[in-house]
Amino acid sequence: MKNSRSESYAAAGVDITAGYRAVELMKAHIAKTATPGVCSDLGGFGGLFELDLTGIKKPVLVSGTDGVGTKLKLAFLADRHDTVGIDCVAMCVNDIICCGAKPLFFLDYIACGKNIPERIADIVKGVAEGCVQSGAALIGGETAEMPGFYPEDEYDLAGYCTGVVDKDKIIDVSKMKEGDVIIALPSSGVHSNGFSLVRKVFDVENSDIKSPVSELGGKSVGETLLTPTKIYVKPVLSLLEKVNVKGISHITGGGFYENIPRSIPEGLCAKIDRSAVRILPVFELIAKRGNISERDMFNTFNMGVGMSIVVSREDADMALSVLHESGEDAYIIGEIIKSDDRIVIC
Repeated sequence: MKNSRSESYAAAGVDITAGYRAVELMKAHIAKTATPGVCSDLGGFGGLFELDLTGIKKPVLVSGTDGVGTKLKLAFLADRHDTVGIDCVAMCVNDIICCGAKPLFFLDYIACGKNIPERIADIVKGVAEGCVQSGAALIGGETAEMPGFYPEDEYDLAGYCTGVVDKDKIIDVSKMKEGDVIIALPSSGVHSNGFSLVRKVFDVENSDIKSPVSELGGKSVGETLLTPTKIYVKPVLSLLEKVNVKGISHITGGGFYENIPRSIPEGLCAKIDRSAVRILPVFELIAKRGNISERDMFNTFNMGVGMSIVVSREDADMALSVLHESGEDAYIIGEIIKSDDRIVIC
């Protein structure tokens, strides 16, 4: 690439050599995500991955794509860029695990106003960490320098993942019945949803987000909000090997009211015990400062529950044990009842 440089393109605001430098800086991070299926190196026109179908009778590919949203504004303000990549991976892999799929590989897309190689490498460092946490290989991506479209110090980040599940092992919500138990997997914080409201509540662009806040245990607003989204892939895969799971919900934008019903069949309802939900301090602070009703809080944020899992009552103890062994402080928040309401919180 030493001979590849366009003075005219550079004068228009695009430095293609910066892109080459960014790739060199990110190579070490990407190498950490390599799995046996990876068949290509960086620099090609496509990422190659060989499927190992050992033990899978009817392979079904499952895909997911998402971004980080306006949480990126916090990264810009704090000038910290090595965690949002974890968020990007989490939002994709946590979705596909809801049907029982094991993530195989991931690709990222970064669009920026100015390609600053060290910053791009920091972003990809986070993406690579998310891939390591989920067992996915980072096999490719794209960095697009777009002067005049994005401000020089801003960027957008999105990702795409593909996983695989045996058709006979796809989670079947039709087997759910009255009396089944709903288990909560704690979130690490706000995760990557609701940040348009969060930014308004804290007025982050015009406020001090770096000073300690007593309600947040001495952490700053910025530090708390930039806590990466928790990745649940490995604990859930472990659970699926040992327990018959009837439904999984990744609680993202729309909170409890939108996401939990997505894994509940018609005629059944998730009855959530409000007193059982371990609400994180950050959500109590958001509600207080924003004067937001509890109904709206549960309809916007995860409230401390990043994922919910439905199992038979007789399997509940085993499920909790498996999850605890995987490092998850899982606990019961409700049960399945017969109702057309889909979800009630009481």
